[in-house]
Amino acid sequence: MQKSTTTQMSDSFLVGIPVILSAGYMDVYTYLLRDGVFANAQTGNIILLAVRLAERQWHAALHYALPIAAFTAGILVSLVVRWNCKKLTAVHWRQLCLLMQAVILVLAAFPGESRNILSSCLVSLACGIQLQSFRALHGYPLATTMCIGNLRTATEHLFVFFVTGQRRSLRSCAVYAGVIGLFALGAVLGNVGVTLWGHSALLLCPALLLFACAVMCRAPQCDVSTEE
Repeated sequence: MQKSTTTQMSDSFLVGIPVILSAGYMDVYTYLLRDGVFANAQTGNIILLAVRLAERQWHAALHYALPIAAFTAGILVSLVVRWNCKKLTAVHWRQLCLLMQAVILVLAAFPGESRNILSSCLVSLACGIQLQSFRALHGYPLATTMCIGNLRTATEHLFVFFVTGQRRSLRSCAVYAGVIGLFALGAVLGNVGVTLWGHSALLLCPALLLFACAVMCRAPQCDVSTEE
């Protein structure tokens, strides 16, 4: 049985798709052009930080420690924006977060190779904002900036489908698998963009996020159909 509910446009596929694409794109950008740092995959950064500390490469360790701190700061920024702007009626707090991300990413595209730490920190800051701001898609709770949690959930739903035959679980698995696919597609586009345009390739991400913001401006809410 289908049940229709009204939710924020930020949870729609039309907003979620460009947001997820940008996440994969940003990870590839910083990894390929900014000293092998991950914009979103902080587990990888923590491991590499530990390796550099064990090797007593203090300066190299900063290349991973500072983006981790910036990512954490981005989460806090999103929380502060939501806390102070959740009662606004003219604009949704997530739109403000998207605009902030876009500005930050434009700034991150311009520093040269001598300032890779600055650029990777700015991108990680934007990713932290996104992680905290966009945590659902079409009624499904998920992460828009990483894959490990989504992979676990997709596998769980697939198992439930095989055990119980519930088509709802298969549909849920497909949604999470699709999100992972979008993230991977964003990474592919990031690789192509970096090859073609170098550092300025990052400017595609603000364009994607501004598109998502424009969609939210045009229609603040949307209908979501779910199975009971």
